[in-house]
Amino acid sequence: MSEHTEDRFAPLPGGTRICYRMDGEYGAPPVLLIAGLAEDLTTWSDRFVSALTATGFLVIRMDNRDCGRSTYATTPPPNTLQQLLGKARRDAYTLADMADDAAQLIEHLGLGPTHAVGRSMGGMIAQTVAARYPEQTASLTSLYSTTGNPKVGQPAPSTMALIASPPPRDRVGAVRAHLRMTAHLAGTAYPVDEVEEAAHAVTTWNRTAGDGDAGTARQIQAIAASGDRTAELARITAPTLVINGDRDLIVAPSGGDATAAAIPHARHIVIPGMGHHLPDALALRIADHVVAHIEKVAV
Repeated sequence: MSEHTEDRFAPLPGGTRICYRMDGEYGAPPVLLIAGLAEDLTTWSDRFVSALTATGFLVIRMDNRDCGRSTYATTPPPNTLQQLLGKARRDAYTLADMADDAAQLIEHLGLGPTHAVGRSMGGMIAQTVAARYPEQTASLTSLYSTTGNPKVGQPAPSTMALIASPPPRDRVGAVRAHLRMTAHLAGTAYPVDEVEEAAHAVTTWNRTAGDGDAGTARQIQAIAASGDRTAELARITAPTLVINGDRDLIVAPSGGDATAAAIPHARHIVIPGMGHHLPDALALRIADHVVAHIEKVAV
């Protein structure tokens, strides 16, 4: 029986409620997709998800806490200066807390060992799941992510200037901001489809069930509060694939190099011209890499 795409909710032991969707056949090998900073579950396009389900996987997409339709924290967000300086408040949650959410969602669904795929901040979360929940992790794919080492994977000054821009106040502003940032991050080989991206920005705006700006600030803070995770990554035993582009302006390619170096026996693929974006023009290529990695693990 196939599962139809719809928002569902999982109440977790700590009180957080995670919104998720499932696509594919019950009983098929599960793949958990974890999105990045300020990205809701719809960031994983239907084309990418369909490429995985067509190959015989059950795909779970989740809204991280402080994003989409999942629970929003009640603690104050860090101010702009704290974000730029990487200073976390004492009441900050961490990437480990977000990894706990993902692991508890899988336990709630009763799925057993799962193939974890994360992009950007979601890659950091997926890495943390693999390090802390090895029994739940069948494989790991880390997509344009990094280790937390401040010497690698840092954003370009031009990207920092865009991040520091005033947040949009309405849906039209959100679409414009998304198009501006996506065009900046997309790389050189895969142009932005403005119609596709505008539609995605509208969907994200409509699905945001809390204070999105505060949520994004707290997610940035979670990265800062987690520090350098290189030593933790060395404990990962799950077969790992690291993918990044060579034109990434928010997580410099050195972050991918460091991730692959930190995780024992990780395979590393660098895609020429790719930036910090997964458009439909790249969806099938990246899905093919993920499927090949998972199938190699299963042999």
